[in-house]
Amino acid sequence: MPGTIEAEGVRLRHFDADDVADVAAACSDPLTQRFLPGLPSPYTEADARWWVTEGAPAIRATGGAAYAVTDPATDRLLGGVGLSNPIPARGQAEIGYWVAPWARGRGVASAATRALAAAAFRHDTARLELLTHPENAASQRVALAAGFRHEGVRRAATPARDGSRHDRVCWVRLADDPPGPVDRALPDLPDGRLTDGVITLRRLVPDDAELMYRLHSRPEVVANQAPPVPPGWEAIQRRCRLAESNWLTGDIARMLITDAATGEPAGSCGLSYTEPGIDEASIGYALLPPWRGRGYATRAVRLLAGWAFGPAGIARLTAGTVPENTASHRVLERAGFHREGLLVGRLPGLAGTRLDDLVFALLPGDLR
Repeated sequence: MPGTIEAEGVRLRHFDADDVADVAAACSDPLTQRFLPGLPSPYTEADARWWVTEGAPAIRATGGAAYAVTDPATDRLLGGVGLSNPIPARGQAEIGYWVAPWARGRGVASAATRALAAAAFRHDTARLELLTHPENAASQRVALAAGFRHEGVRRAATPARDGSRHDRVCWVRLADDPPGPVDRALPDLPDGRLTDGVITLRRLVPDDAELMYRLHSRPEVVANQAPPVPPGWEAIQRRCRLAESNWLTGDIARMLITDAATGEPAGSCGLSYTEPGIDEASIGYALLPPWRGRGYATRAVRLLAGWAFGPAGIARLTAGTVPENTASHRVLERAGFHREGLLVGRLPGLAGTRLDDLVFALLPGDLR
């Protein structure tokens, strides 16, 4: 790999002694420490000096790469990017990066990743992997911006500081893939929300966990789930922590329903693909008792369907309900859904029993 790479508006060069103070400041940052658990903690200037004089050269000596990312105008350190775990027989390596706190929000990581990926592909690399912490949505956005596609999850792939192990979300770019950004199955909401002036939908965030637990533990909400088992507190916390990641990977778009005038939370809704490749998705929703009977669920379904048929490019929506949930049936029918059929014994119940699934469907022209 070359000693210096200038591309995408950044300069990649070898670390030098002038970088020590900035490396120490960047790598002791709490966010850097959280998502790079292999770093020493606390991270000192001695650690930075070792990295500059021994660590980075050792990576280069074993077939990898370790570059300082700098501002081409000032040569000030902005971050780091590198290649590790090379497998020459497969033409494969892993790419990783970090950005200093004073350089975040400027597209530095995306630019550095694109620049290094292009150089790696020019030097016989065929496949690059990029692994991100499941809760590091910012890093996942970098992967997408740099042309990496979601490939799956590496279970318990990384040791944590407390001795536990964390999953890693795997993103891959091949030599003949375009440089990005990657088209997403579930795009962001316009301006971060959907609203009709009465209700607003926005993405679920970690701080919504208490509300979501309260909503989805209610007996009448549990009764309409399959299987009808209340979720655990840890499961709800994880659901909220991973909401943005699940959205970015295209697994599910989870949203909070709020009153547009007051901002008070009223419930939740979500959309997920039914089967890849056929442009069909399913929706679900639930409201807290004070907000029921006001048409809020119908409004949420209409907003969700409009976004699905528009920016998300979905061709057909479905909603599955237990046959006894007549209130939900009315919501769907008011939005234009048609009853499509009863799937006998499709869903898991309690103690080995099976539940019927009454399916509704909506096409774009049917949306009311």
